[in-house]
Amino acid sequence: MKYVLGIDLGTSGTKTVLFDREGHACASATVEYPMYQPHNGWAEQDPLDWYNAAVSTIRTVLEKSGVAREDVVSLGISGQMHGLVMLDEKGQVLRRAIIWCDQRTAQECDEIHATVGKARLIEITANPALTGFTLSKLLWVRNHEPELYARCAHILLPKDYVRYMLTGDFATEVSDASGMQMLDVPKRRWSDELLDTLHIDKSILAKVYESPEVTGHISDSAAKLTGLSPATLVVGGAGDNAAAAVGTGVVTDGKAFTTIGTSGVVFAHTDKLAIDPKGRVHTFCCAVPGAWHVMGVTQAAGLSLKWFRDNFCAAERESASAMGLDAYELLNQEVAQSPIGANKLIYAPYLMGERTPHLDADCRGMFFGLSAMHTRRDLLRAVMEGVTYSLADCLGVLNEMGVQPAEMLACGGGGRSPIWRQMLADVFGCPVATTVNTEGPALGVAILAGVGAGLYPSVQEACAAMIHQNAAQAPIPENQPKYAKVYSLYKKLYPANQALYKELAEI
Repeated sequence: MKYVLGIDLGTSGTKTVLFDREGHACASATVEYPMYQPHNGWAEQDPLDWYNAAVSTIRTVLEKSGVAREDVVSLGISGQMHGLVMLDEKGQVLRRAIIWCDQRTAQECDEIHATVGKARLIEITANPALTGFTLSKLLWVRNHEPELYARCAHILLPKDYVRYMLTGDFATEVSDASGMQMLDVPKRRWSDELLDTLHIDKSILAKVYESPEVTGHISDSAAKLTGLSPATLVVGGAGDNAAAAVGTGVVTDGKAFTTIGTSGVVFAHTDKLAIDPKGRVHTFCCAVPGAWHVMGVTQAAGLSLKWFRDNFCAAERESASAMGLDAYELLNQEVAQSPIGANKLIYAPYLMGERTPHLDADCRGMFFGLSAMHTRRDLLRAVMEGVTYSLADCLGVLNEMGVQPAEMLACGGGGRSPIWRQMLADVFGCPVATTVNTEGPALGVAILAGVGAGLYPSVQEACAAMIHQNAAQAPIPENQPKYAKVYSLYKKLYPANQALYKELAEI
């Protein structure tokens, strides 16, 4: 029996899962690590923490599974995107990595737009300059830490640093590289024009592969630390959302997934390049060679419900604890007792500003229509519905671009809620399903590893063999016009308050 490893390098921890050829998880292990915030809005991590976590979790899953190291033929790594890891000419880390959620680079984003031109930047990289992306972080170091920048010989993304430590190879792949904002996304290669315009030496960038391609194998030194064989192959892997797409089978036209985690994502596969000239959604190369994905983001999706639970649902949390239940199960029961439209109450989920479709860091959340008749269950339902409408906004932009999925997979914590999945189905107007295996990104990169090792001829055929889907929830026809009427009003809230958000930010 041959096995594949999937390593999911997240912000809070790294999870490694060993899978057989049918996609069954044989063993898993997770190690957490800290994030450092030396200043307000900054976010950094120590790259060695990621590597040590990978080594520890690989050893643990091999020991727990009892699988011989020679039978683990390949591994893939999924990673938190956009982080900046800087190495000197000896491969030593120069500073803590600046990670995806760091917000220090607003001036550098302005610098990029002024130097390159916003329209041209979107044509090349398919996205406007954003504080989260790697390019603005690199320019920040050049502007603020020039001596350190001068010593930089290599820059890597988080997962690619772990790859380097496991293999000795400087390599990346197209899905994660798309989020660096130095890749020509239509051509799937580094943009010489962009690098020359911004005076960035191309030699510091890693070689770019397609996601299922083999980039190297485990080094002798890493084999001793991890317990893997030096013959174990390492493939390109993928950024976290691209890996999640493979892990849910979203690898052909017409398929999409919605994640309701802390943030929310609507992610659709497309074989035809589609770029939004307004920059409201991300277009990246996806993990399927020769294809792309389009992704809209809601900043505070599951965060909205968690915020409400933590601040206003102490009774439910205490009851759930006494009953041995997840508090969200009781919240779902409460939501079911409020009607569609939450008795004329609408929630705008802008707790952290918004990304799609408004690109507004200043907008803030609100309950609109609050009355003395409303109860906690109405507010809970309004929160779920408001997040659903925000995700529908994301899907609407995708539809404008000609990306119109016929099937939706639901992922993340919110995706486990049957009532939330039904809301998605009714508002999106398409069936919403879940996968049997919930490993997501880890399974996705394990599938890519299987393709790279020759276990399957293509990503699509590997997904067909390794992914199993639960029955979908179809839209309920009588619910759809009820939601449509509320959604129509929801869409008017942001433009009606846009100027007020700016005033509020200046108080």
